[in-house]
Amino acid sequence: AGFLDFSIKPSEGALSASAWVLPDLATCPECLVEIADKEARRYAYPFTNCTLCGPRFTIITAIPYDRPNTTMAGFKLCDECQMEYADPRDRRFHAQPIACPKCGPKIWLDPAPSPAPNGPMEVLYQAAQKIRSGEIVALKGIGGFLLLCDARSSAAVSRLRARKRRHEKPLAVMFPDLEQLRDACQVSKLEAEWLDSAVAPIVLLKRRPDPAGDLIAAEVAPGNPWLGAMLPYAPLHHLLMGQLGFPVVATSGNLSEEPIVYQNDEAKKCLQGIADCFLMHDRPIARHADDSIVRQARGRQLVLRRARGLAPMPLRVNPKLLPVLALGAHLKNTVAAAWDKQIVLSQHLGDLETAASLEAFQAAVKDLCALYGFKPKKVVCDLHPDYASSRHAESLGLPIVRVQHHHAHIAACMAENDAPPPVLGVAWDGLGLGTDGLVWGGEFLIVDETGAKRFAHMRTFPLPGGEAAIREPRRCSLGLLFEMNADLERLHAMFPEGWEAARKLPAALALSPRTSSAGRLFDALASLVGLRQANSFEGQAAMALEHVIDESAGDEAYPFPLKPGSSLIADWEPLVRAALADVSGGVPVGRISARFHNALAELVVSVARRANLERVALSGGVFQNAYLSSRTAELLERSGFQVFTHQRLPPNDGGISAGQAFIAGQDWAC
Repeated sequence: AGFLDFSIKPSEGALSASAWVLPDLATCPECLVEIADKEARRYAYPFTNCTLCGPRFTIITAIPYDRPNTTMAGFKLCDECQMEYADPRDRRFHAQPIACPKCGPKIWLDPAPSPAPNGPMEVLYQAAQKIRSGEIVALKGIGGFLLLCDARSSAAVSRLRARKRRHEKPLAVMFPDLEQLRDACQVSKLEAEWLDSAVAPIVLLKRRPDPAGDLIAAEVAPGNPWLGAMLPYAPLHHLLMGQLGFPVVATSGNLSEEPIVYQNDEAKKCLQGIADCFLMHDRPIARHADDSIVRQARGRQLVLRRARGLAPMPLRVNPKLLPVLALGAHLKNTVAAAWDKQIVLSQHLGDLETAASLEAFQAAVKDLCALYGFKPKKVVCDLHPDYASSRHAESLGLPIVRVQHHHAHIAACMAENDAPPPVLGVAWDGLGLGTDGLVWGGEFLIVDETGAKRFAHMRTFPLPGGEAAIREPRRCSLGLLFEMNADLERLHAMFPEGWEAARKLPAALALSPRTSSAGRLFDALASLVGLRQANSFEGQAAMALEHVIDESAGDEAYPFPLKPGSSLIADWEPLVRAALADVSGGVPVGRISARFHNALAELVVSVARRANLERVALSGGVFQNAYLSSRTAELLERSGFQVFTHQRLPPNDGGISAGQAFIAGQDWAC
């Protein structure tokens, strides 16, 4: 073009909505060297960043991404920072969050100790001393507050659980460095790369059976062979962990089932009864972002929660989409905006079960549209009319498209893999409203350019007490045995109170809706083999069944035959009878679990052969199970099928909004 030099000019007006907003990036190696260098200007400065790292999504207030459009606008650059910002040879050239101890944000402890600490290192030293003494510290990070306590201390972890009302769900752990993490967990080369990446997610890692010393208290993840582990990803974390030198629990600053807290005043109000003190700063957070969670499956990354470090990077798709706003599901909610050839997902918003979470959801919808100047032509929601997201769609005054839950799961998998239709979609989860008004969850759909058709499904059974069965796997086993006309008395001991009322529930149609749910089948089997009779968090029984798999069982599998119907019916009864016989015969639970998982994988291959389609997509929360996902894909590929699984979107309901947008944004869905 003939230009003789390079310059960055002031922005002129608003850019198009195609501009990307980058996710927050973990501290780069060069900045880490600086904060450790006593001679450097930013020695021990908790807000050090450059063009390669630092906050992005959580500080931007408008596009274009210029400093006046960030929460750093109130911090006027000092002369030295201004020189770096304006120098094309400097790595902080146009680094919008640029700051230093002279002109940038500050940290402090609340309540303030006496005497007052002198500088950030002394603040961090005192915060570290509180953690060492067993106290709980609420630390304001990049996307919100984290609750920290000594991960080695049973007393500290138990205290945190009691205060947060999170009694058994695993807690994430932050390690000072990879070396200590390796002492506690098995870390592959790939997993080490994820931990040390710019995303710096929580990675689910297999715990060592004989860790060196008492590194992690049993209460962190009771009865769980996996650990959600991460490394420091912000300068504040690096500096604090350098003071401590041992792992800490680092869990979201919230009450159970509520969104993460991210404002100072809000934190003091909501976390007062949980945290003993607060490590705060004055850099405002524009929007909250939890930590992303990933695990390894099929030898590659599987995203379980898409948030800090990943959101809101757009998903590039084909074909070109109409402008639609997708409001997602009721649990693990995300919202999405789609236009042209991209889908932009919000960060993980959580379950829409409380007033606080619903308020955060509504704010996120407004924020997404405002940030991109996005004006949707229609809004898309789940088929279920009672989801909070569906009700909100009705309040927006836009044309509404309602998408069946499991169709959206498969569409999300197709969108991220650019998988051309037709495909056989295997959508297995806890529940979702079907087109026939029943509760689906064990579905095989043929998805093409015009929609989805139910090709096969798991045999239905009653859920005694409806939603209560999600919390109590014993109710699922009761429903299965009732459907089989089996002897219910074998379950008597599972219901020490109210057995007579419980045994009558499955026959009461109004109180026991029928379901084809694969997730509830997992719950039922976990109950029948004695692993769990009640869940303290979603999916606990199914996780327990995965955790005990004895892989030495090889290819052993229970029968899972297909029967004809208006669509094929996968009959679980022979499987359940064989599993019950093994329980009575004293077969180890690990072997029963392996035979169950292998049966499910072989079932998918059987249905795929009947469907006679080249491509198979696996989605739904059940496929968070790494063994099942890998085993099913392996058997399918061995049989000549092309298999698509999730990598960048969660297979759980966190990916639903992307699938909804992908469907509703296409011309045929108008």
